[in-house]
Amino acid sequence: MATTEEGLQRQLTSRQLTMIAIGSAIGVGLFLGSTVTIGLAGPGVIVTYVLGALIALVMAYALAEMAVVHPQAGSFGVYAERYLSPWFGFVVRATYGFIQILAIGAEVTAVAIYFTFWWPGVPQWVWVCGASAALVAINTARVSRFGEVEYWFALIKVVAILAFIACGLVLITGIGPWPAVGFRNLTGGPGGFLPYGWRGVWLALTLVITSYMGVEVIAVTAGEAEDPERSIPRAMRTMVLRLIIFYILAVAVMLMMTPWNRIGEGGGGITGSPFVRAFVAVGIPYAAGVMNLVVISAALSSANSNLYLTTRMLFSLSRSGYAPASLSVVSDTGVPLRAVAVASAGMGAAILLAVLAPRQAFLSLYGTAVAGMLFIWIVILFTYLSFRRAMTPEQVARLPIRMPAHRTAAAFGIVSLLAIVATTFFVDGLQYTVPSFLPFLVVMSIVYARTRRDSRA
Repeated sequence: MATTEEGLQRQLTSRQLTMIAIGSAIGVGLFLGSTVTIGLAGPGVIVTYVLGALIALVMAYALAEMAVVHPQAGSFGVYAERYLSPWFGFVVRATYGFIQILAIGAEVTAVAIYFTFWWPGVPQWVWVCGASAALVAINTARVSRFGEVEYWFALIKVVAILAFIACGLVLITGIGPWPAVGFRNLTGGPGGFLPYGWRGVWLALTLVITSYMGVEVIAVTAGEAEDPERSIPRAMRTMVLRLIIFYILAVAVMLMMTPWNRIGEGGGGITGSPFVRAFVAVGIPYAAGVMNLVVISAALSSANSNLYLTTRMLFSLSRSGYAPASLSVVSDTGVPLRAVAVASAGMGAAILLAVLAPRQAFLSLYGTAVAGMLFIWIVILFTYLSFRRAMTPEQVARLPIRMPAHRTAAAFGIVSLLAIVATTFFVDGLQYTVPSFLPFLVVMSIVYARTRRDSRA
């Protein structure tokens, strides 16, 4: 058993790394958030997912290169500290920890929303409490057990998406007892393929891009990966390819099965998964119930991965002296238990929102995390450019994975992300994400300044 200098244990295999990354990325952004994106763009959201895939591909290559050279638990936070400045290193890790805590709350809230499909009379907070307890239990076990649980969680997700695509294609082509749906729902609905024009396609990208946010998990898990020089590139290539295929095909099939205006809800909060509603609409017996069970496991998988990520980011902050030292104490099995406890705060917030504002709980938590994640991705790409400048041609030649036309690709990613940030001001529910993030950035800068001053005293 390999132990890192930080006290963590290298027990995650390439097979587990790939599925953990998929588990983090394929979650409520696709299974629940697509309700909002379809409402913004109609069938044109398929183009939006293609645009998001291009940005995610750039991000994945940049992270894989840096993670191979620096396989550490703090990942891009450590890279930013090394190649940009200590302030960036602190703020990136603090921001990532904070927004992942919010994301965990959004995901357990999604679990509660899904359960109302079967038991509409049961309060949401009951399901939130149950899901939270299960996730804490998984994350306090040794990392190899976490990796195995997450592997099977994510595998259920992958199999379900493939089955959904297969069932959808059967309905679309008319194989079996159902008449062929064809492609008429893509163009024959209100407004055609682009009911809100290209403006709607771009506006939807503000939320679609969050569906791809999770590719960075490969870099975070590098600190506990077996043979990172081989496992990280393999896991990154496999994960990104699967994400692109799954997202674009699954959304396209869903929109061909059902008119877009019956999937994208308008107002009143988010009340269920559009994938489940698609099966309800076509009337296949029991299919909606089975799909609902799948999306529950998907939300649990995503929350499970994000709880792991948050814990490791808090652990990294503590090891760097920016958070209480107690957060970096590991158990005999190599798990930072106190960091797990702090990372679970988002589930507490989800319980309160489930009691006080159940219909708005998901978007309140999910939308708040958007600006912070966009900030982190922009910083990662600037870090990557600095990382590449610091390397000699010989070192670059030895990299097991390299981004083609890296300067152009990174510039494309940065410009696209900055444009998305500006667009959030024009999307209902996201207008205040950037203004609410700026005070957080100021507070974190003050905390950083005080921590640096105290360390020098």
